[in-house]
Order: sequence, then C-alpha cells, then structure tokens
Amino acid sequence: MKIWAIANQKGGVGKTTTAVTLAGLLAAEGQRTLMVDLDPHGSLTTYFGLDPDSIEISVYTLFKDRADRRPRTHYRDVLHATKFENLSLLPAATALATLDRQLGTQDGMGLVLSQTLTDLQAHYDHVLIDCPPMLGVLMVNALAACHKLLIPVQCEFLALKGLERMLHTLKMISRARGGEVPKLIVPTMYDKRTRASSDALQVLRERYSQEICSDVIPVDTQFREASKAGRPLSLWQPRSRGALAYLSLLDQLLDRPTHAQEIDAMDEGQAWA
Repeated sequence: MKIWAIANQKGGVGKTTTAVTLAGLLAAEGQRTLMVDLDPHGSLTTYFGLDPDSIEISVYTLFKDRADRRPRTHYRDVLHATKFENLSLLPAATALATLDRQLGTQDGMGLVLSQTLTDLQAHYDHVLIDCPPMLGVLMVNALAACHKLLIPVQCEFLALKGLERMLHTLKMISRARGGEVPKLIVPTMYDKRTRASSDALQVLRERYSQEICSDVIPVDTQFREASKAGRPLSLWQPRSRGALAYLSLLDQLLDRPTHAQEIDAMDEGQAWA
C-alpha cells in the first residue's frame, strides 16, 4: 500500500484538488484507493456530499477512541464508499479543529493514523491524505504515516513563502521521525498567459530543481465544474487539460512512462481561465 500525504501551510493552493484528481485516476485504473480528510474545514468530505458539521463518525472518532482507551471503532462504520468504483473516503468532522487543544498532548496521538492504515493495508492499494494548512497533531499524523509528501504550490510569489514554511516544518518532523520524508513539489494553478505565473515557476525550478515535479498543473475551469458535480475531474472529463496534467504527475509518482505527449497535443486554443 502506497501512502501519499498532500500538504502545504498555505491554503488555496490545490491540496484537495490534487487529492481528488489523483484518487480518481488511481480508481479508474482499478486501484483500491482511500482518501483521508484530515482538514477540519472538510473540503474533501464536502466534495463527496457529506457534511463535516453533522457527520457522527469520522476520522475524529479514531482519535477520541484512542484518547479514551475505548476499543477501536469498527472501520466499516468510519469508512464511506463513494459512488465511484474503487474509491472510498475517511471523512473529516469540524471537531478536528479542537483536537490539539483537547487531545494533542496525550501519548500516542501522533501515530493514530499510522495504526489505522496498518490495519487497513490489506484492503487498499493507495491512500491519499488531504492535510490541514497548519502544523499540529493532524499534520504530524499524516507525515508519520506517509511514504511520500506532495506539496502543491500555486504559481505566485506569495505561495513561495508558504512553501518555505512547509519545508521548515518538514525538517523538524523528519528529525522527530528519524528520517527524511521523501517529497515532491507540485506547481499548481499555472497560467502561461501571465508573467507572474511564469516567473514564479522559474524561481521554483531554480531553487528546488531536484524536488519539483517535471510538469505543471494548469489553471482549468473544469476543476471548478467537476467540484460542483461532486466528481473527480479525472473521471468526469478525463481528456481535459487539468486531468491530463495530473495523469502526468501520477506517471512520475509511479515511475512509469509519461503521458506528457498527450498534453502537448491538446488544442492550444482551449480556455484556461
């Protein structure tokens, strides 16, 4: 089972979009895929039609059971099948926002997700974890559990500061876990029509040449439309520019031949706004 965490300490950079689109691609290839929503805002949970304000059993339940020394909640009660084959969700609840204050100092809270995924490893081929944009027990859990960290970075200069904070956090957690977390920086929301976007991408490639994705995720209105429809773009419009860009990213993550030529062949007149 491969576990990828998706994190950045700046919001609005495409974390949930990255989780959903990659998960949809994996599911379409027949890979049993689990999405884990660790963000109290619950964007990933909402994407698939659940309400993080009213959900009764969620990833928060796993932490509460551990803190109260209760028997583990049966996973069939926590996991939600989506309407898409091979795609499941471990949803968030807004109560996750209280986790650090209520339970963060208790022993074992940093390994709750790792233990959960160990229990589930026979049932899934891939796990994608959507992280909150702040350092705390939830991000510690994600980084302790993952095999690789994906860091989406919007192609604008303000987002570069968020990346610096994330890399600083990663160094601290790597020391605590006794080894470096493999990472891949993913440039997102790239608009080739703007100088600011091109300049930011150039800076990213110059500073992080060994750790950056070979391709970029473009601005694509179809991401918004897929979100409205509650469907991963990769399952809704698999030939869209955005879906193909994530397919190229998946190729790199799985170390297989790339589909980049399909992206290059797309009509250059396609709307990007």
